[in-house]
Amino acid sequence: MSILIITFWMLNLLLDTGGHLAFKAAAAQTDCGDGLARWRNMARRPWIWIGVTCFVAEFVVWLAFLSLVPLSRGVLLGSINIVAVMLAGRWVFAEKFTPLRIAGSLLIAIGVAIVGVS
Repeated sequence: MSILIITFWMLNLLLDTGGHLAFKAAAAQTDCGDGLARWRNMARRPWIWIGVTCFVAEFVVWLAFLSLVPLSRGVLLGSINIVAVMLAGRWVFAEKFTPLRIAGSLLIAIGVAIVGVS
């Protein structure tokens, strides 16, 4: 893989993970009220807009990445985002790992490694 492809892949990984973490941070705030008031309060918080910005930027990076690699390979390489989000959720929000999550993440990581090497 070329440096440009790896750069777009890593940017996609960072932006996707950042977007998910920002949305989780926005949704985890418990002092927002109920119903429509909760959504209004969340819309005023920076985390929701950081998440939106990350996902818009990820969209652009993903298009650039897919313009350089075949779709079948790009989607498989992009699946490592699942593992990154899980690890970041553990680190930032102290979410629990279960044996099945660990096994699933290892299988995904092994699959991405095999696709990346080929």
